[in-house]
Amino acid sequence: MDGGGVSGSGGVTGVGVHGSRGAGAGPLLLGVRHHGPGSARSVRAALDVARPRVVLIEGPPEADALIPLAAEEDMRPPVALLAHAVDEPGRSAFWPLAEFSPEWVAIRWALDHDIPARFIDLPATHTLAWGRDEGEEGPAGRPDGPAGEMPEASRSEAPSDAHGTGPSGEDAVDEEPAVHVAVRVDPLGVLAEAAGYDDPERWWEDVVEHRGTGQGDVFEPFTVLEEAMGVLRETYGTGGHDRDLVREAYMRLQVRAAQREFGDDVAVVCGAWHVPALRQKSTVAADKALLKGLPKVKSDMTWVPWTYRRLSRHSGYGAGIDSPGWYGHLFGAPDRPVERWLTKVAGLLRDEDRIVSPAHVIEAVRLAETLAAMRGRPLPGLSETTDAVRAVMCEGSDVPLALVHDRLVVGDVLGEVPQAAPAVPLQRDLDRIQRRLRLKPEALERELELDLRKENDAERSRLLHRLRLLGVAWGEPAASRGSTGTFRETWRLRWEPELSVRVAEAGVWGTTVLAAATAKAEADAVSASGLADVTALAERCLLAELPDALPTVMQILADRAALDADVGHLAQALPALVRSLRYGDVRGTDTGALTEVAAGLAERVFVGLPPACAALDAEAAEEMRRHVDAVHGAVGLLGEVAPPGQDPPGTSGQGGGDASGPSATVTAKDGQGAATAVPGQDLPAATAVSGPDDTGDAPAPAHRGLRGRWQAVLKVLSLRDTVPGVIRGRAVRLLLDDGELAQDEAARLMGLVLSPGTAPGDAAAWIEGFVGGGSGGGMLLVHDERLLGLVDAWLTGVPAEAFTDVLPLLRRTFSAYEPGVRRTLGELVRRGPGQRGSAAGAGAGIPGFGADLDGDRADAVLPVMRLLLGLDDDHDDDLANADDNDLAGVAG
Repeated sequence: MDGGGVSGSGGVTGVGVHGSRGAGAGPLLLGVRHHGPGSARSVRAALDVARPRVVLIEGPPEADALIPLAAEEDMRPPVALLAHAVDEPGRSAFWPLAEFSPEWVAIRWALDHDIPARFIDLPATHTLAWGRDEGEEGPAGRPDGPAGEMPEASRSEAPSDAHGTGPSGEDAVDEEPAVHVAVRVDPLGVLAEAAGYDDPERWWEDVVEHRGTGQGDVFEPFTVLEEAMGVLRETYGTGGHDRDLVREAYMRLQVRAAQREFGDDVAVVCGAWHVPALRQKSTVAADKALLKGLPKVKSDMTWVPWTYRRLSRHSGYGAGIDSPGWYGHLFGAPDRPVERWLTKVAGLLRDEDRIVSPAHVIEAVRLAETLAAMRGRPLPGLSETTDAVRAVMCEGSDVPLALVHDRLVVGDVLGEVPQAAPAVPLQRDLDRIQRRLRLKPEALERELELDLRKENDAERSRLLHRLRLLGVAWGEPAASRGSTGTFRETWRLRWEPELSVRVAEAGVWGTTVLAAATAKAEADAVSASGLADVTALAERCLLAELPDALPTVMQILADRAALDADVGHLAQALPALVRSLRYGDVRGTDTGALTEVAAGLAERVFVGLPPACAALDAEAAEEMRRHVDAVHGAVGLLGEVAPPGQDPPGTSGQGGGDASGPSATVTAKDGQGAATAVPGQDLPAATAVSGPDDTGDAPAPAHRGLRGRWQAVLKVLSLRDTVPGVIRGRAVRLLLDDGELAQDEAARLMGLVLSPGTAPGDAAAWIEGFVGGGSGGGMLLVHDERLLGLVDAWLTGVPAEAFTDVLPLLRRTFSAYEPGVRRTLGELVRRGPGQRGSAAGAGAGIPGFGADLDGDRADAVLPVMRLLLGLDDDHDDDLANADDNDLAGVAG
């Protein structure tokens, strides 16, 4: 944080000690705190009085040509100057500006008064090259800029501090104070501590934000704070910011150049920390010596939208303020800021259905003013208004208060830049598509539901998938609610400022979104490290509709599949490939090229899986179990895939009954519920495809027999002693769910495994595979007395010395069950096998259940069922004649 001030004596630049503007007084140095509304008001008042002929502003001089855009009608802060290396767009820096930033106020004042405005900080061409020559990464999208500079130990956000250490400044030792420390200093923190404050924000509010600008000398705040900064620099030197020496040398040269052109009618707006250095005596030769030999890189610059959230230090991209929304309110409120603020808070809480009345607002204002008086503050600040809101409007709860902080104190305001602003061709194409699809970037996260049967929604889906391929994560897929067809997609959208950097980076792949995504997909396919990466890429190409990239990806996929002998890799790749085959019906893409590759991949998995499952340790066995689950789900879907040109079974040709793809829902056959699959996620094991028009799981002619061959593989895995228990148990469970294994046979196999001749650890692993891993095994044990009895009898017979070995496996297995399932299992075990019976319902002999169905109670259900099903009175007889099993099913 920079505080602000000007004063001092003797130097190449300066104003009088008390801010008088006499002849020969030198340029007007206005030291500010970046993003400080008090500084912004003071700057505007000082410029109105001084009427300089030119305004110099701390910022990269390459942006001088962009200054006139600030007067455009569709330029709305917060915005940022973005500089990036032309040959390496990811190397970038930001200079954020809000409406309450003193620099923005100075720019708008100069434009409104037809006065030249210029940036005088170190050029971005040096800033961007500084770290690169020292081997640093310089993460893209980092808001490194003077507008976000915070000279403190936890921050290095100015460009000069963002990419490593630059010239040390030894050539200018004689020009600088002799005292230097390596520790970074927060100037406002030091001043606040000296004034007896424990919070620099509170101190700044009291001495600056709550001080009016309509009375007294408008230059006085700058005078006082510069004196304080001068003392701090005498004590701390550069405060740990060695690059400031170079930046300040460049700024002094620019101030001299402006003086030669405009005389002393020059105003300089910069961080107050730099003002003493700009005023100090220094020769031109000494300043130029500091700048000699600085590295360079070709750079480009433009305006980009910014957000209040990115101005908050808590976001990780901070610029020195905790509460940009609060500061924006203070700057924009014409009068009675506390009353207006608490009215805003009340409106937000009412929108969230909380009971807040005008009386609450009045009481909160009174409490805030009382707290300010008790704490010795001139006016209520953010801490007082927050305490008042918590006590009066939130009834002491911090839950609604967190909403107030997120929505108002920080805020989600997103700026806008005019179309005339320079941009890479890819950004212009993206802007054009966004306008055509009516898909406006927003800072606040929102969900977007897409119906792919509608052309506009389908184009939106393609755009979002293409941007994800390019690394521009504007949207993230989410599970769809209320629909299980592939014609539905749900996205979570949120535009972050650094995405502008990602777009600039992606510009190397092409000038349009389609061309860039196609080129990027082809390059990713060539450089993919594994088979699973290529299959995932093929899926993404289909989702993004990149027909020109798909042949290349498919050729590489076929080559990799033919050469890869690792069964784990093949099993990992198959699910994504099968999911891709399911997209053709709704999206209209031709997936015929994938069919043969998928079938061949499945066959190779069938052949290689049994040998690959032998002699595995516990970790490898668990990983292979996950592969078995993935292949099982993929085979189930593959059997539903029709040959090219035909609809798969259970679909209407419009995707309404398709149960796969980005919004697929698969229902566990044991009745435990549904799971939703989104792109890039594997389907759960022991699942069957379902949908509104599901007509069964009969395999399509193109893949007839695959399911049968897979079930044969599972039978081999379930009986082979060399296969780890977790895999054998899972194979038995999958066969049982598919109806390929009778309940009696499953119980027999479990009984063999849980016999005394089997080591307890192996038995526990088998149980984990059979009823663990999210397979719905808890409900299976609840409804099958024999299986639960076997597990219970085995567990009670585990020797004490082996119990500690099997406990972690059992805990991992049973802790995954729903709380209700665990509670039911506990009750069944407590009652004992003699009274347990079936937990499914009536007639089980369980306390609380009758021996037979109660006809009168069942009849009472009929009116409700008639209402739910929309049946008229003519259908009463049908329901009345339903047998007991039907009634039990309805009641269940």
